[in-house]
Amino acid sequence: MIGRIVGALVGREISRREGSDGFKGAALGALAVGGMRRLGPLGLLLGGGYAAKKAYDRRKAGKLAGNRY
Repeated sequence: MIGRIVGALVGREISRREGSDGFKGAALGALAVGGMRRLGPLGLLLGGGYAAKKAYDRRKAGKLAGNRY
């Protein structure tokens, strides 16, 4: 279950980066879940770290611009 949540977060970040519709992000997120399962706990850690880093960068950029989340 946690792997699916992390996969959804990774898919959302990919979709935001590409600036396209959500279908591409959802498809890549589903592929990310498969990859994370193959890697086991390390894959979950890597996927979660990627999503957390992107969220941190977005928040940091928002604070520099004066936006609040």
